[in-house]
Amino acid sequence: MGCVLDGAGVIVLLMGVSGAGKTTVGTMLAAQLGWEFADGDDYHPAANVEKMRNGIPLTDADREPWLESLRSLIAAWMAAGKSAVLACSALKQVYRDRLMVGESVRVVYLKADRRVRLKLWKSRRMLSRSMLALRLRRLFGRFVGG
Repeated sequence: MGCVLDGAGVIVLLMGVSGAGKTTVGTMLAAQLGWEFADGDDYHPAANVEKMRNGIPLTDADREPWLESLRSLIAAWMAAGKSAVLACSALKQVYRDRLMVGESVRVVYLKADRRVRLKLWKSRRMLSRSMLALRLRRLFGRFVGG
């Protein structure tokens, strides 16, 4: 991938389900490269956070302002010529397409072993077990346990 494309920054979009290690890997990667890091979870409106805490799945309409915030963040990084790492679930292709602001955006899918995901999931407790299963189905189109 290289660090720079024609003098422009590179944006790495780390995507995957809850517990895949997006924040951990993203923080470490950004620190190692000297790039900015942002966690997409920090850009959810308060109403979305409350829904997730209560085990209520977000709709595409719920995600609209979140995706727009992330898209604006990516566009600002690109306009400034900055390189950055963004951790973001981006489970549906339409979400990833929405975040592909330019050629310098690279998507990296993080997949973690089921046991690792469950361990991280239990430590965070933001999502219910059924919400985690729903996210896996959203990503793969069916239930996938591993």
